[in-house]
Amino acid sequence: MALRLAVSGGIAAGKSAVCAVLAECGAHIIDADAVARELVRPGQPALAEIAERLGARFVSADGLDRAALRAHVFADADAKAALEAILHPRIQAELRRQCEASTAPVTAVAIPLLTPASRAGAYAWLQRVLIVEAPRAAQVARIAARDGSGRELAEAMVSAQLDSTGRLPMADDVLINDGPLADLRDWSRRLYARYAALGSASR
Repeated sequence: MALRLAVSGGIAAGKSAVCAVLAECGAHIIDADAVARELVRPGQPALAEIAERLGARFVSADGLDRAALRAHVFADADAKAALEAILHPRIQAELRRQCEASTAPVTAVAIPLLTPASRAGAYAWLQRVLIVEAPRAAQVARIAARDGSGRELAEAMVSAQLDSTGRLPMADDVLINDGPLADLRDWSRRLYARYAALGSASR
């Protein structure tokens, strides 16, 4: 049986870069954010539910206005909870379906919002957890550059997530992304070799 790996960590910590290297090594990557985007395409039931519960202003003919909705839910805890109630069960079900269909030696599921509670519950079927961490200043700078958002919103986005003390207890492995890209790639390759060996041993 292939090894089923969760890749999580802080926002803009480098999870995508790690997953890219794992893919180069032979892992199959399933991205929770990509699944979420598919679930809110025009015509999808989740999109209609978001419009009904959170407001039609966040939905257009092209789908979800992600930037406007992101700013809204970071400022309104009730709206954030409502959005999660709509999307999370759908995302969890689709991630598991895709993971079970994978035939790769290692299947890595990128889950930005993994928590100890969801790890023990909805994601208990994943066998290992890799947490990617980065300095807070680097996270804020990457978010601002990536999303075109102001520093204040970027700071709020980092603060809204679990801090490392909440994430690390559920980690089987931790990769600290505080150096050059070459180091990140080297450590990611070493981790892939370990995961592939674990997957082979469990067959």
